[in-house]
Amino acid sequence: MPAIVALSCCITPLSSTKNRRCWEQDDKIRKPRGTSVVHLLSSTKPYLAACTDDLERPRSVIQAPEAPAQLPSMAGDEPPTATVEAPTTEAACQDLVEILEEGSGRLDMGRYVDHVRDLSAGAIATFEGTTRDHFDGRRVVELRYEAYGAMARRRLEAILREARAAHALCRLAVAHRLGTVPAGEASVFVAASAVHRADAMDACRYVIDEIKASVPIWKKEVYDDGEVWKENREFLDRTDAEKKGKPAAAAGRGGGGCCGSKVRVS
Repeated sequence: MPAIVALSCCITPLSSTKNRRCWEQDDKIRKPRGTSVVHLLSSTKPYLAACTDDLERPRSVIQAPEAPAQLPSMAGDEPPTATVEAPTTEAACQDLVEILEEGSGRLDMGRYVDHVRDLSAGAIATFEGTTRDHFDGRRVVELRYEAYGAMARRRLEAILREARAAHALCRLAVAHRLGTVPAGEASVFVAASAVHRADAMDACRYVIDEIKASVPIWKKEVYDDGEVWKENREFLDRTDAEKKGKPAAAAGRGGGGCCGSKVRVS
């Protein structure tokens, strides 16, 4: 209750004698347990008698300032800007991205090819990356993949959007296995359909090159006499190009083969 009296009398300057007397009465007001606010306010009238004149005086209402009205734009003013997201085409929404957890089994390549089939497509191009049984004179038993799943998926989706922006495509699909991939089995698969074969084939190459260069998926090569984590040459070339200020797209596009391009991670 002291707060009620304070609020009632603090609206006018406390230098007023009446307000000072009213403030001094504050300590005498107490709210017994169970008393209603209405009853309590009625019982405080004797203590507020000294403030009657001030309480009856109109008060100034303090309100939050309203937002200024939008002034008409003057010649030369920049128009207001708004963040506009790039439109998502229906075809892009139909693109397929899959990251298969360990134990999911082999990639169903036929399913991905069927996904990109389209009556308007004159070509379907595919890329299948498999585990070979040797590297640098050593017998490879299997590859083991790990990934930062959420980030890897976002990056794969971005790569497909980039491929669409650069080529006239109908549909796209990409899948990557995690966990153990034995020799002879596929770890990654890309499929692209387009009206013309050049777009489909170029898109396939772009997608796999970008996967190697920028998707957070890591690989361990397991031999019959040991194992080692490997970094893709495309990733190192991309990182080196960025440090030197070169366009990232130019990195790792020398046209050479991928064999022997893996780098041991110490």
